[in-house]
Amino acid sequence: QVQLVESGGGLVQAGASLRLSCVASGGTFSMYGMGWFRQAPGKEREFVAAIGSGGSTNYADSVTGRFSISRDNAKNTINLQMNSLKPEDTAVYYCARTIGSRTSHITAGYAWWGQGTQVTVSS
Repeated sequence: QVQLVESGGGLVQAGASLRLSCVASGGTFSMYGMGWFRQAPGKEREFVAAIGSGGSTNYADSVTGRFSISRDNAKNTINLQMNSLKPEDTAVYYCARTIGSRTSHITAGYAWWGQGTQVTVSS
């Protein structure tokens, strides 16, 4: 049974930084791709960033240059460093594990999800 637990969300002002973490349990963490998605009220869940089993990364255009995803296989953890936050980054952020080793930018590519952590950016 795979479990994903996010942490690090909060309320910050525009321009600030936050670091989200996701700890995984169950399965062999290093073999799988991992991703971050977010969902704002009234909107569909959208891709933010992903990291493959080999460390390759990709990002949504809206966060490129501001967000950075990383993984620590020894700790079964991925992190999302978010800098220069904007009010439009406000959402619940979800950690997810892919079905295989490759990443995906669509939700269907992920089989397990965390419960989410709220990020609120005030103007």
